[in-house]
Amino acid sequence: MHKESLAAVFAVPNAPLEMRTFPLPELGPGEVLVRVTCCTVCGSDLHTYTGRRSTPTPTILGHEILGEVAALGPGDPVGDVDARPLTAGDRVTWSIAASCGACFFCTHGIPQKCERLFKYGHEAITPDHPLSGGLAEYCHLAPGTAVVRAPADLPDAVACPANCATATVAAALRTGCGCRDEAVLVQGAGMLGLTACAMARAQGANEVIACDVDAARLAAAERFGATRCVLADDQDAVKGAVDAATNGRGVDLALELSGAAAAMEAGLDLLRIGGRYVLVGAVFPGPDVALSPESVIRRLLSIHGLHNYTPADLAEAVAFLADNHARYPFAELVAETFPLSEANAAFQHAIQGRAHRVAVRPSALM
Repeated sequence: MHKESLAAVFAVPNAPLEMRTFPLPELGPGEVLVRVTCCTVCGSDLHTYTGRRSTPTPTILGHEILGEVAALGPGDPVGDVDARPLTAGDRVTWSIAASCGACFFCTHGIPQKCERLFKYGHEAITPDHPLSGGLAEYCHLAPGTAVVRAPADLPDAVACPANCATATVAAALRTGCGCRDEAVLVQGAGMLGLTACAMARAQGANEVIACDVDAARLAAAERFGATRCVLADDQDAVKGAVDAATNGRGVDLALELSGAAAAMEAGLDLLRIGGRYVLVGAVFPGPDVALSPESVIRRLLSIHGLHNYTPADLAEAVAFLADNHARYPFAELVAETFPLSEANAAFQHAIQGRAHRVAVRPSALM
């Protein structure tokens, strides 16, 4: 095993990433060192890179990561989410954050809001823990990280987004109380939206109505299980599709994945009496949304916000991809793959080409 790791370091928005090397860590109890095999660039990485959202700097971006266990810390064996001990060579993905398991939020079912949260791809580089992002040859996992084994036949490009996009959609459907035999509205047909279409169909939704402002993305939504696809800027057409799918009642469940204020206001009106709305997309500053409390009350609506997910959602995400990656073309969502030494080119390609995802691999694996 190498004694150091190459990494692409982010310091200032819209400036080139700097290639640096860091020594590999001395592992403590409960810690794991993973050799990164692939990292996909998420939309939130792009928002940080372009200055739309802030993060502590300098840092190593990238949290959609797949790798192989390279070393384990001393003491009790480190287990995966099923409590099976990890061993060197295991192919794994892991939660976007490590949680303590003991604070108020961890003990109340929302470990993603842990009081001592350690978030991969979002932490400042420190002498004790510099390797916390996916744009590196190695990643250092902290205690409390939920680790899931990735099946050998699951392609890297499919497995990488599991610990962000796929797990978030699994959490959204769980938060929305499932969708079997129901009509689901999916607002936004990016990576999250396409995943939501496929997962809702896999969970037994009888109608999945996809909306987006981009006709090409709507065409992709059809391939991911959407039963109806409508341009979001034609609200009459959207309402017509919802009415046709639900005999005029409105959808049982809506997932807002675009982050657009106009979509949120429109989505509320498309719910049936007793409908559920899960808001996921607005993870960056935006305008406020008008809300009629009387309408929410009289129509018995349920509105939920969701940010990140629990370890069980990550396990569900990997299982879903393992069962459905041949049914839906997830691998095609990764437009290009770049060596780590060309990480800057990967970001430029993602920004200019508006790809769902681009992948970055350590140069030795290209």
